Amino acid sequence: MTERLGADAAGLARASTLLHAGALVAFPTETVYGLGGDARNGTAVAGIFAAKGRPQFNPLIVHVADMAMAEEIAVFTPQARALAQAFWPGPLTLVLPLRKEAGISDLVSAGLETVALRMPAHPLARALLETFGGPLAAPSANPSGKVSPTEAHHVLEGLSGKIAAVLDGGACAVGVESTILSLDPPTMLRPGGLPAETLEEALGASLASGGNAAKPNAPGQLTSHYAPGAAVRLNATEKRDGEVFIGFGSGPKADLTLSATADLVEAAAALFATLRAADKLATARNATAIAVAPIPETGLGRAINDRLRRAAAPRN
Repeated sequence: MTERLGADAAGLARASTLLHAGALVAFPTETVYGLGGDARNGTAVAGIFAAKGRPQFNPLIVHVADMAMAEEIAVFTPQARALAQAFWPGPLTLVLPLRKEAGISDLVSAGLETVALRMPAHPLARALLETFGGPLAAPSANPSGKVSPTEAHHVLEGLSGKIAAVLDGGACAVGVESTILSLDPPTMLRPGGLPAETLEEALGASLASGGNAAKPNAPGQLTSHYAPGAAVRLNATEKRDGEVFIGFGSGPKADLTLSATADLVEAAAALFATLRAADKLATARNATAIAVAPIPETGLGRAINDRLRRAAAPRN
């Protein structure tokens, strides 16, 4: 059985013990729950892929406690260091050259010469990294391609019996995964919890767009991802027969809403939980699809729409 650990010293100690033994522990970040394993233990990392049913060509994000740990793993240019100082801890992942002597499992980087690094802001995630004393590879704690978890019970719904434990820190505040950025030139590989406009202001330049679904160099680039069981229809302005309707702001009466006040921060935090609720409602009603109202393509709306487009893509 998967243990459910409390957000206290005993829970952190147990989680650290399990991780040192090569077991997997899910933990909360400010974005979503991550499925953590020792990034230097190839067996543990292989266990992450097995538990999720994740394609092994898809890289993982390495979570670190501080800059000292980050610089042991990757090469930081002055620009990369400035971005880390500005936005870490927080929902930004940087794809940087991997130090070969860092001891990171080849499975983490999918055999590439780069590594995706992040320093989470959630206090429980930071406490776990400090207690464990090393880097943790941690994709979202859900079966591959399915809706990401923003609460501990979401993790258990998908991975109970497949992982050792989940560290319960309550609901995640941001609700969509981190923004992923590569440099030289600065390129947005995945929109996320840090808006592109904020990064562009810090960089003093526009971001290029990148990412290759056939050969990803960072997580979250697969075309079909974040998918509920029911089909998803986007930019819906009305509810059709056989659908569950998710609204945003004012508009037609909705079964569920991401934000009644059209608040993108509230919508991002609620996105995955709302998709899960809509999927359960569709099953209960024998509905075949989930329709989602239009979301503005600005700020966090870019990340929300990115996840919705992948949820609506043809299934693999």
